[in-house]
Amino acid sequence: MYFMEPSQTSQATLELPIPRLAEGRFASIVAYTDEALFDACGVRIAFTERGGGESQAPFDSLNLGSHVGDCLEVVLANREHLLSALGFEGACLVVPTQVHGDKIISFDTTEEAEALLSCSGEHPETLECDAISVTCDNVAAQLNFADCVPVIAVAPTGDFSVIHAGWRGVDNQISAKAVEQLAHDVAERTGLSPEQVCAQTNIYIGPHIMGECFETSEEIHDEFVRKFGSACDVDARHVELSQALICQLLRTGVVRERIVPLGLCTVCNNDRFFSYRGQGGVCGRHGAFAARKPKE
Repeated sequence: MYFMEPSQTSQATLELPIPRLAEGRFASIVAYTDEALFDACGVRIAFTERGGGESQAPFDSLNLGSHVGDCLEVVLANREHLLSALGFEGACLVVPTQVHGDKIISFDTTEEAEALLSCSGEHPETLECDAISVTCDNVAAQLNFADCVPVIAVAPTGDFSVIHAGWRGVDNQISAKAVEQLAHDVAERTGLSPEQVCAQTNIYIGPHIMGECFETSEEIHDEFVRKFGSACDVDARHVELSQALICQLLRTGVVRERIVPLGLCTVCNNDRFFSYRGQGGVCGRHGAFAARKPKE
């Protein structure tokens, strides 16, 4: 259902379906997606599992991270396989280096992404950031994970952000910052207020280390509870990162029914996802992926 603000809105927006995450198979790849979202606006989001690729142990098998010691040619082949399986063969794939900061990079045109790829060759990771915002078609954003929290935000225009939030990223509220920037950018083009955009934005939280496995210091625990409330408090040495994320996202104006956590722990499900803690620091990386098809 499209809606327009009379005499104000310059770009059509869409009432997105309430977000859901379901396991799907794309060729040999298993990933959690929201196909109702894809049907509604052409945006396919995916949180991949670790199977279906070509990497050998301990990176087996769909390792998408090029910085972990795996063969680069195999990693690039895994990424191309993912693009093709999800229906975006030939799209510009942006995969930056993640630095546990709060820098957000935006792409408004395919040409911007193509220029980045032409400058970096096979190494787009020369770009450093922890969130990618995309407001055009056929540009795919991928960030890589092995316990940190993957977040994807999709605005009612079909613009989206893919976000990497380790505990430092949760603490510095990169997810909230990325959503606020996305909402501001959409509001400028549509005439909606940023608050209206946030209230209509879908948030997807992927697999990550969950509270029972995320042991931290008492100081960090206390800081999280002070900033984000008791919902993230598991015990004196454990924090539920997704609850801290939800708290900060609600403060931006995102509504609770539009936030869907997958609820799978990477440590407890190490056979399905990579886990830095679960594998002693030597492992591959699964991905959070988003891209938008052009309207036909």
